[in-house]
Amino acid sequence: MASMTDVKTTRIERRFADLKAQGRAGLVTFITAGDPDGDLSLQLLRALPAAGADVVELGMPFTDPMADGPAIQAAGLRALQSGMTLKRVLQMVRDFRQGDGKIPGDNDTPIVLMGYYNPIYSYGVATFLTDALAAGVDGLIVVDLPPEEDAELCLPALKAGLNFIRLATPTTDDKRLPAVLKNTSGFVYYVSIAGITGTRSAADADIAAAVARLKRHTGLPLAVGFGIKTADQAAAVAKAADAAVVGSALIQRIADNLDANGRPKAGLVEAVLSLVRDLAAGVRRGRA
Repeated sequence: MASMTDVKTTRIERRFADLKAQGRAGLVTFITAGDPDGDLSLQLLRALPAAGADVVELGMPFTDPMADGPAIQAAGLRALQSGMTLKRVLQMVRDFRQGDGKIPGDNDTPIVLMGYYNPIYSYGVATFLTDALAAGVDGLIVVDLPPEEDAELCLPALKAGLNFIRLATPTTDDKRLPAVLKNTSGFVYYVSIAGITGTRSAADADIAAAVARLKRHTGLPLAVGFGIKTADQAAAVAKAADAAVVGSALIQRIADNLDANGRPKAGLVEAVLSLVRDLAAGVRRGRA
């Protein structure tokens, strides 16, 4: 199914076209903006592409993240306690794009904001879309807005030029899929388990079968996430899908590098980037 935006006009679409041309799958990494604090979070964001992230999902912290498991819930709480707001999330994207004199800006890596509708609604949809585009955001994943509510945010986002990425799950049957895919653009995010983030992993055969079924319904790239923690798991996903999405494992790596008082230990950023490099190598190995 064609995107509602022109073909290959967004960073997301260009990135997946480049990956296809290279004959490999991509790595999509998720971090929560402001976790463990604003400065370290921006350092991580700026370093992720060089470590192997092809697309970055940036979580918008929210007080009631009902689809997220314990690790990402804790990350959101740390971010909120550090003073992160949606306005500051957008500033973080702007800083990533612009650089700071010492660190060059990144105008190529796609940034997808992921989270819940309440902060966007409170911000004001029209103002949010204007500010997000100006900051350099490329797409949105809003997990609590179903297709029946597309007029609320999805259609205005597409009209503004942002990709709107929808989630499909193991319970999304053939009857439901057309509604899910109708206004989706950029890529489809296949949630490989039924449940919350970071709790368990799907079997390789189940992922391969699900990807094959989805590809019969859409020509959009398919990214598979929820439960990928290791390079081997990323490699297995890369054999079937167009990208592997890793979030909870990276968030847990951040948590593992906080002291008993919640303060970052020396080497936190490198600890996370080391895992990203391993995962990126796994994704590349998947199509070798």
